[in-house]
Amino acid sequence: MAVPRKKVSRMKRGQRRSADALTAPVYVEDKDTGERRRPHHIDLKSGKYRGRQILEPKPEV
Repeated sequence: MAVPRKKVSRMKRGQRRSADALTAPVYVEDKDTGERRRPHHIDLKSGKYRGRQILEPKPEV
């Protein structure tokens, strides 16, 4: 039977378990365009953030 050579430290155990707390990214529906976007991020389709024009709108392809 395999036996570990030494005890796993609290740091190594915590680093291994840190991936268990990961969650999927959250998306919200934009009020103006109806597109899904990340909260507190610029809407890439319209180029607006909080009602202000930040970037040039993407042309429709």
